[in-house]
Amino acid sequence: MLASKISALGCFVPPKILSNDDLSRMVDTNDTWITDRTGIKERRIADESVATSDMALAAAEATLAQRGISAADLDAIIVSTVTPDMLFPSTVCLVQTRLGADRAWGFDLSAACSGFVYGITVAAHLVAAGTHRYVLVIGADTMSRIIDYTDRSTCILFGDGAGAFLVEPADNPNEGFIGHLNRIDGSGAPFLNMPAGGSRLPASAETVANRLHFVKQGGQQVMKFAVRTMYEMCDRLLQQHGCSPADVKLLIPHQANKRIIQATADRLGLPEENVLINIEKYGNTTAATIPLATRDAVESGRLKKGDLVLFAAVGAGYTAGANLWRWAY
Repeated sequence: MLASKISALGCFVPPKILSNDDLSRMVDTNDTWITDRTGIKERRIADESVATSDMALAAAEATLAQRGISAADLDAIIVSTVTPDMLFPSTVCLVQTRLGADRAWGFDLSAACSGFVYGITVAAHLVAAGTHRYVLVIGADTMSRIIDYTDRSTCILFGDGAGAFLVEPADNPNEGFIGHLNRIDGSGAPFLNMPAGGSRLPASAETVANRLHFVKQGGQQVMKFAVRTMYEMCDRLLQQHGCSPADVKLLIPHQANKRIIQATADRLGLPEENVLINIEKYGNTTAATIPLATRDAVESGRLKKGDLVLFAAVGAGYTAGANLWRWAY
């Protein structure tokens, strides 16, 4: 088995900002209420003409430019998203043709907020098997299209964005992918979902009138599961590989809620400087949060070559996962 490393990353966020004050003019809320409960100050919102594939393409192009390779070099592309341009074809098909990645195959991966962690898990194993040299993993979501802006329990949380990692063989066997721990728990499906639009409840005048094409969330149930599970996944993964939280240079968690992140860090015994939080700028961008946070970590000098980095996420499904990597650039 070959070692797999992350060799480049790129991101895209729309220029339009939706602040807490803006939301206070749309629903019964205010900046203090949102900030205290979530840590979010603003989020980015895509223009009506921009779809998930557009943001994914921009992130992909930025990643390839950073690595200095062409799209023709790619062997596979994974697009993690719950807001595809359409049910079919897959969003990856739209990205692949516009990118010019003529040799690449790929697929969409639907695991909600855990999608990017699942995607880099798959990419690491494709490369480790020796069957793929360059695998591009993209997390992209246009959550504003499925958010009910009359529901303050959900509309304050989400934003739009995209990010990507390039995964390839590592020259040094001591760098790159170390291990993963992923799981699902389908008993959580009723507590975070979009009820209509699939084969169970296809679109109809009734589903539209009842606002069933928007995200629905049982906040307390989701919070309890997320706090418990994110800690358990991180702790077990570290133990499996003979590591302790003290070895972790940086925890880069899914940015769903600042309270969830802080509770996880506290239980792991990680100080503030070893945890990346940027939810105040982007909100929850679902599959894009981890690459966006990683970009900020690299640009601020908080993540450097040789550092042990722990990625973790919990999402609808329920889905959950953690990845341990030795940063390679």
